[in-house]
Amino acid sequence: MAIQAIRLFGDPVLRTPAAPVVDFDKELRKLVQDLTDTMMDAPGAGLAAPQIGVGLRVFTYYVDDQLGHLVNPDLDLSGDIDEEGEEGCLSFPGLSFPTPRSVRAVAKGFNMYGEPVVVEGTDLMARCLQHETDHLDGILFIDRMDPQQRKLAMKAVREAEWSGMQPPTVKFSPHPTGGKAL
Repeated sequence: MAIQAIRLFGDPVLRTPAAPVVDFDKELRKLVQDLTDTMMDAPGAGLAAPQIGVGLRVFTYYVDDQLGHLVNPDLDLSGDIDEEGEEGCLSFPGLSFPTPRSVRAVAKGFNMYGEPVVVEGTDLMARCLQHETDHLDGILFIDRMDPQQRKLAMKAVREAEWSGMQPPTVKFSPHPTGGKAL
């Protein structure tokens, strides 16, 4: 297992758009394994590479007993919005808030070997695909909330015991970005 430290809200890597993956190599497969191990250990429904300090467009997911990953995803969303769905984030431990998301999503991208992949989902899977793709764009779920809900969420963040903690120092990373966002 290669469980990595999860970056918390406030770490600049979470606000930095990730670079597209260009090399589908052993290092990418190691990154996918690290993401999967870390997500399953947390546990979480998804985890994006920036959340472990790697600025590449990769995420893993585990929803409805479906385990997978997606590299360089593009999303197509339905027009139907679920305004009340609760959403949490491993970078905001212990907190969840109503966050509007499309009810249906289709994500197109690649697997770790460079083969095309399409992941379709509704409800929780659609929410996960949108949440993790947002991470790759430097967008956090609190950015999707209406102003009143965001104000309540930020109050909860300030009161959380982990708030204000220093981001973990990455001493070594086997990934080409060296543990830093590009």
